[in-house]
Order: sequence, then C-alpha cells, then structure tokens
Amino acid sequence: MKNKTLKVDYLARVEGEGALLVKIKDKTVTEVKFRIFEPPRFFEAFLRGRDYSEAPDITARICGICPVAYQMSSVHAMENAFGIKVDGQLRALRRLLYCGEWIESHVLHVYMLHAPDFLGYEDVIRMAKDHGDAVKRALKLKKVGNDIVNIVGGREIHPINVRVGGFYKLPTKQELQVLVERLQWAIDASIETVKLMGTLPFPDFEREYEYVALRHDHEYPFNEGRLVSNKGLDIAIQDYENNFVEEHVEHSNALHSVMKQRGAYFVGPLARYNLNFDRLTPIAQQAAREAGLGSTCNNPFKSIIVRSVETVYACEEALRIIQEYEKPDQPAVKIEQRPGVGYGCTEAPRGILYHRYRIGENGVILDAKIVPPTSQNQKTIEEDLRQFVPPRIDLSQEQLTWQCEQAIRNYDPCISCATHFLKLDIQRE
Repeated sequence: MKNKTLKVDYLARVEGEGALLVKIKDKTVTEVKFRIFEPPRFFEAFLRGRDYSEAPDITARICGICPVAYQMSSVHAMENAFGIKVDGQLRALRRLLYCGEWIESHVLHVYMLHAPDFLGYEDVIRMAKDHGDAVKRALKLKKVGNDIVNIVGGREIHPINVRVGGFYKLPTKQELQVLVERLQWAIDASIETVKLMGTLPFPDFEREYEYVALRHDHEYPFNEGRLVSNKGLDIAIQDYENNFVEEHVEHSNALHSVMKQRGAYFVGPLARYNLNFDRLTPIAQQAAREAGLGSTCNNPFKSIIVRSVETVYACEEALRIIQEYEKPDQPAVKIEQRPGVGYGCTEAPRGILYHRYRIGENGVILDAKIVPPTSQNQKTIEEDLRQFVPPRIDLSQEQLTWQCEQAIRNYDPCISCATHFLKLDIQRE
C-alpha cells in the first residue's frame, strides 16, 4: 500500500485526552501530529491576583499524579523571589516527599501503562491474568509511595501540608519509622522490577537527542541544581526563558517548547539518567547494568528500565532520609515577603517543571508562567514518530498503530498538565 493514514482518536493509557495522526505517502512520512485537544485550563490566569501562599495548593490541582512537583516548583520560585533558602531537615523532608511521588508515579507507569505494550496486552487487567504476582508487587510498591506522600504531605492526592518556607505540620520520627521495614522491602521489589523490565523485547530504535535535566553538585536531582544538557547547556534556573521558548502549533491546545536556535529537546527519566548516572547510588547503578544499560541510553523504549532504576534510587533515598530524620524545631523558616520575580524548577517524574512568578506589593501574584514536562517533550515525540515509522511501513495497520502508541507512551505524557496555558487575544471595536 503506497498511501496509509494512522489515526488514533483517543490515546489509551496516558493521563488526559489526546490523539495521534500519521500520514504516509510512497513510504515517506508526510505528516505527524500528536494532537492535544483537551481544553486549556488557565491555571496561570487563576493565579493572578491570588496571595503567594496560595500557589502551592492551586498548582497542585494541575495534576493528580504529580502534584508534589507543582508544589515544589512553586515554593522554590516564591522562596527565590523572597530571597530565602530552606535547608537541613526541612529540605530533606521535601526530598522525601518527592521520593514518594516518584515511586507511585513511576510504578503506575511502568506496570500499568507501559508494560502491557511490550507484553502484548491491551491493559493491565488482562496482563494480570498471566502476570498476577508482578501486578500485586506493583500495587504494594505503589502504596509505599502513596503512604510517604500521605504522611509528609497530609494526603495522598493533592497534598495540603506544603507551604512556602517549609510545611504546616512536621511528621514525628515515630510516624516515619513505620515506613522503614516497608521501604527495605520496596528496595528489593524495585530491583526485581528493573530485572523484569530488562527482559522485555525492545525495538531497535535510537536517535541523537539533546537531553535537558537538572544537575546537582552531589545528588541525583529532585529539587535543585543547574539546568544542563549533553550538548553544552549549563545555566541557572532563572535563565530558562533566555534559552527556551514556547510556540503555538495549529493542531494542539498545548504549546510546544523548544530550545532557541536548537529546536526539540528531551526531558524526563532518560535525560536525568544520561546526565546524572554518576549521582545514582551504587545499588541503582548495579541494577541498571545488570538490566543491560550502560551509563548512557539513547533508546526511548528503554525508558521503562530507567524509570525502574529511578524507583530503586527513590526507595533508597527515602529510607536514608527517614533513618537520619530528626524533627526540626519549626515547621517553616520565617518569610519576609517583598515585591520581585522568582524562578523555580524541579524534576517531576516526567521531567523538568519550570515556574516563574512576579510578586507585587502585599504578596499578590501579578503574573505566572508554568512550563510542564509534556509540553517540552511534544516536539521530540513527533520527531521520534517521523523516524520510527518508515522502517516499519510494511507492518499491518493494527501493528503499526500499536507501536506508534507505544512510542508515545515512552514519555508517559501527562496531557492534562500540558493544557493549562493559551494566549488569549481579544479585539473589541
């Protein structure tokens, strides 16, 4: 068949509503559209006129899977505007909260959303009939992450305990100690997850990407660091908008983010791994090697292994923080609000999440900008499909469609996150 059109009206096993269109003519891909038609949600507009202290709770509502990332990026930006720094045990608790989110999000994606692609099942329910023990392990492992978020954040979904400067209430050492034995089990379970994912059949597909992630002096990145890439980028967070720009595309209600003069780039687990392998623990590094990974990986399909490796790290880091925890005297540092601009960027499970706020008198938010990971990966997803489809042009329509959806799920796109912004131009006469 010379001409072929792949059309997926609703992508399954992703968060939010999106679609896919691929047009092929004479064995050449002529058009690729990763459509995001879920309506814009205007969170940046909601924030204008609100008090700075409301930002963590408002932005958490952008996503039910990664609310911690939105809270952390917002509080870092506000603290940057006010010239304050949170460190010590309060900073450690923030990393612990991030560990919980990474565990629950990564396990959800690895087992429930992506593994069925590799094993030939339509969904995890069908997969569970043949792989019941693995699915049970996933549910138990995910619950560990949820419980960390619940204890530190105040509840599992849309945590309410995070504030600018720290927390509203601090957990006791005893409350965290109940997680120790379960985290020891979780480390072993996550290592088994890496082993299992390393046995999956992976398409032979690699491209040269520009990976972008945070890099910290001595930690695998969650909250802080400089923005770096494998092609020379090395900037402070406040320089983000001097190097990246968002563009409108006709087929999407979400913006495409690109690097100025360089184009598409890649954020998320694969980017973090390639730029920070040396910051992983020895156990996580060993698990990666035994699953067939080196210190770098350029096959996006193997991101399912990398997510599993990051889960090992998150379980280890959570255990370390809990074992070293001593309850601080105060739940938050003192804040002296002032007018200014603040910048924050943290590593959501799916990649860097950038926030910028302009604060006016009396702590009122005058302007907000939020750039989520999915909008940053959209252009790279489309370019992947342009390269992925031609060698597989002779597959049946059903097989090719399945594999294209699988390629999109490599990025675990959170479509709802990506649709909160739209420029509105109203002209009146």
